[in-house]
Amino acid sequence: MKLDARTPSGPIEQKWSNAKFDYKLVNPANKRKYKVIVVGSGLAGGAAAATLAELGYDVACFCFQDSPRRAHSIAAQGGINAAKNYQNDGDSVYRLFYDTVKGGDFRAREANVHRLAEVSVDIIDQCAAMGVPFAREYGGTLANRSFGGAQVSRTFYARGQTGQQLLLGVYSAMSRQIGAGKLTMVSRTELLDIVVENGRAVGIVVRDLVTGAISAHAAHAVILATGGYGNAYFLSTNAKGSNVTASLRAWRKGAGFANPCYTQIHPTCIPVSGDYQSKLTLMSESLRNDGRVWVPKKKEDIAKHPDQIADEDRDYYLERKYPSFGNLSPRDIASRAAKEQCDDGRGVGPGGRGVYLDFRDAIKRDGENKIREKYGNLFEMYERITGENPYRVPMRIYPAVHYTMGGLWVDYHLQTTIPGLFCLGEANFSDHGANRLGASALMQGLADGYFIISYTLGNYLAGVNAKDLTSTSSAAFTDSLTEVKARLDKLMNVRGKRSVDSFHKELGHIMWEDVGMARSKESLTRALTRIPELRDQFWKDVTVLGERDSFNQSLEKAGRLADFFDLAEMLARDALVREESCGGHFRVEHQVEGEAKRDDENFCHAAVWEYTGAGNEPARHVEPLTFENVKLATRSYK
Repeated sequence: MKLDARTPSGPIEQKWSNAKFDYKLVNPANKRKYKVIVVGSGLAGGAAAATLAELGYDVACFCFQDSPRRAHSIAAQGGINAAKNYQNDGDSVYRLFYDTVKGGDFRAREANVHRLAEVSVDIIDQCAAMGVPFAREYGGTLANRSFGGAQVSRTFYARGQTGQQLLLGVYSAMSRQIGAGKLTMVSRTELLDIVVENGRAVGIVVRDLVTGAISAHAAHAVILATGGYGNAYFLSTNAKGSNVTASLRAWRKGAGFANPCYTQIHPTCIPVSGDYQSKLTLMSESLRNDGRVWVPKKKEDIAKHPDQIADEDRDYYLERKYPSFGNLSPRDIASRAAKEQCDDGRGVGPGGRGVYLDFRDAIKRDGENKIREKYGNLFEMYERITGENPYRVPMRIYPAVHYTMGGLWVDYHLQTTIPGLFCLGEANFSDHGANRLGASALMQGLADGYFIISYTLGNYLAGVNAKDLTSTSSAAFTDSLTEVKARLDKLMNVRGKRSVDSFHKELGHIMWEDVGMARSKESLTRALTRIPELRDQFWKDVTVLGERDSFNQSLEKAGRLADFFDLAEMLARDALVREESCGGHFRVEHQVEGEAKRDDENFCHAAVWEYTGAGNEPARHVEPLTFENVKLATRSYK
């Protein structure tokens, strides 16, 4: 597998400008001759589809939801970063670049991160022009708040529903193109294969989730923007439908999968309340602007009502351990610190798996109305789920699986190792390293979709003859259709006795216990024994109800879980090989006083896994990472 990042030449501040000038262009009159397929309609996919259609390409966008507005981007709460320095507090493009490289624990590609920081300043103007109702100061200027891993206020927000408002902006741009006849929107459709001919992506095979019909669609290029794989853990903050199938099918066709072990555990989630739960609920990191995190100092106080615990008996442990950043310490650090307190027997709530997020002092300082203005919908959501009023008692929170920094390997052009197959947003690996700083996912998705893919895709298509659109009756398509149907038939024909969900829960338990917040050689080795055993059991004893060629959610879930098994094994294998701690990947053997200990000599690279056939171990390749602008250093937020 050849890994050429295709990073442009020149100083880092000029790389993107140099690249844009050097990229080949497609004549406006010729763009309509090129057909582009976008899979996914969230911020990355929706923005790409709308932008490419606006430019004149013939675009088709596929999503498995009933509407693009239900893409999981809608769930993002706290905000979107941009280096506009509205607060005049010392922010700059370079500081956002620096914070993101450092926040990712020096495991991201510098050139990609700097481009992200540059483009960030345009995203806000784009979204505001489209009517996104960002919060504003009294004088009318856009408001900002702080997020973890930064000492400046650079996060733009719309109360606690920023993702929803941004997605509505994207959807309005898509609707304009749908109305103009330039964008075809295909919903309730799931990608089941990437079609590759002569080493180039030429289309996709999909299943209609309403009728069960399987169909093929040809294009000159395919763009995947299908999100992350956190649901491999069963319980996560992701929507239940979020899955890894599109990425795994691309991997099996030759796309490299990079850094699968980099999974983010978000520190601010509502704790698990029972075995019946199917997902977890995120409480925005923005709450840590005003909420203070604490646990009782004495174990005997954990059963007391929080009002009965005096200030001197409270351990505000983030403020104690990381005084420079305090409650806005990065997610990986805050999550491990919460686990540390609970493991010490000072966790609160059922099972001792919770810490307090307390707004008492902020309400005293600013008044309840001000807090309600900032976070009202989040407080309402918390009260609906827990039955507790967070204006009166502290929230209880605990870490949960959230975002995934790993994904399909892409070069500077956002192209995978398969020419013509591009990957955007959370589905790729490129910008966050080993840990995503809060409010950066929305920034990356919109940067990729609005401002980057339009240049890099044009550069690719300029070298493709518009007349070379592969026929869906070609051997490449018929072979792919045959494979897809055979896989579905295999699932239908198991006729076992166990439900899909029972297998998924068991896989999630293995992943959380052995490949979760703290990993060891012992736990990872155990996982690599247990996951294949469970997968074998799945293929012998799963029951899939209904019929293949009809509405069948049981079949959908079974296909996605089969891919999660392969992803989970690759994730555990990647974690076992990476003998260091960095960001969201914490190996207990590699730490200094509880903090992550990187090994730059042996692991300053992206690990890229290549599919080598069913039943074979994947091959591991590396892309060395160089740091010329931000000096490699031990991350410190003290």
